[in-house]
Amino acid sequence: MLAITTRAEILLRTLIERYIADGHPVGSRTLARQAGLVLSPATVRNVMVDLEEMGLVHSPHTSSGRVPTQLGYRMFVDSLLKVRSLTAAQLRKLEGELASIEDPQQLIGAASSMLSQITRLAAVVMVPRREGKPAFRQIDFVGLSANRVLVILVTEDGQVQNRVIHTDREYSPSELVQAGNYFSRTYAGLSLGEVKRALLSELQADSESMQRMMSVAVAMARKMLSEDSGDDDDLVVSGESNLMEIPELGDLHKLRKLFDAFTAKRDLLHLLDRSIRAGGIKIFIGSESGYDAFKDCSVVTAPYRTDKEVVGTLGVVGPTRMAYEQVIPIVDMTAKLLGVALSQDYR
Repeated sequence: MLAITTRAEILLRTLIERYIADGHPVGSRTLARQAGLVLSPATVRNVMVDLEEMGLVHSPHTSSGRVPTQLGYRMFVDSLLKVRSLTAAQLRKLEGELASIEDPQQLIGAASSMLSQITRLAAVVMVPRREGKPAFRQIDFVGLSANRVLVILVTEDGQVQNRVIHTDREYSPSELVQAGNYFSRTYAGLSLGEVKRALLSELQADSESMQRMMSVAVAMARKMLSEDSGDDDDLVVSGESNLMEIPELGDLHKLRKLFDAFTAKRDLLHLLDRSIRAGGIKIFIGSESGYDAFKDCSVVTAPYRTDKEVVGTLGVVGPTRMAYEQVIPIVDMTAKLLGVALSQDYR
């Protein structure tokens, strides 16, 4: 992390808090008045030049004030942020709503809906991994006529799922056998949910560097599993329309990419899967997510636990100019309360 003076920290924090509040570039005179420091506008301008050279702020226009960069937000979140406690009304609403629901699936939906209502952002909740869900044992690919393949998936408890998929080309019997053997060796023993998440990670790899049989197996198995709706979705999304009211996300091209990501869910699931191993609040700012659809957004996530075991992740998606000091504790508390409610229902 970059090292800056205490005076520069105060000015940077003041600038970001002001920009988050009203969305307008912040000038030196405004900073000089609001920072609580006895500094002339000229001194403030000099500090701003230093911060700009460090990549923490920038001027959107030649004669305008300054706004934070992605790096500036990162320093703010990691070192300068003063997180607010939830209000009594917010806490009562979260506790009351979740405590009154007994069905686990309805709990997930309620948590997502409330999270989006309270934050006025889009909320996402990963459906928990349920214990006792059958583990994957074996998969076989059998060629049919034309570019069709029969996929036979067998779980550890002996359940068999069959599905015919359409492929881009016709595969030889030996290719299908090798692909099935590779997939069975790689993923045997994982739950079907874990297999799906593993496939998302595989797809992040450079396809040219993947072994040919791995590419074939992953592509065909993913097609089957993505078409298999099962008994519930892997992800519940609420409040996407809230993002339409945010000026910096109001561009139709940006919104289209965002809504496509919410619909497909693949990128969001991969982000939440990365977050599940963080052990606490995880914040992706701008391009840190690794996905173009979220380059103008921040994603704030937290894992939730049942009986001390992490079983899922939830979070919100909003602009980089979000009220982090309010959003972070809401996400954190929602995760804790959801975990408590689910623990009671799973007993």
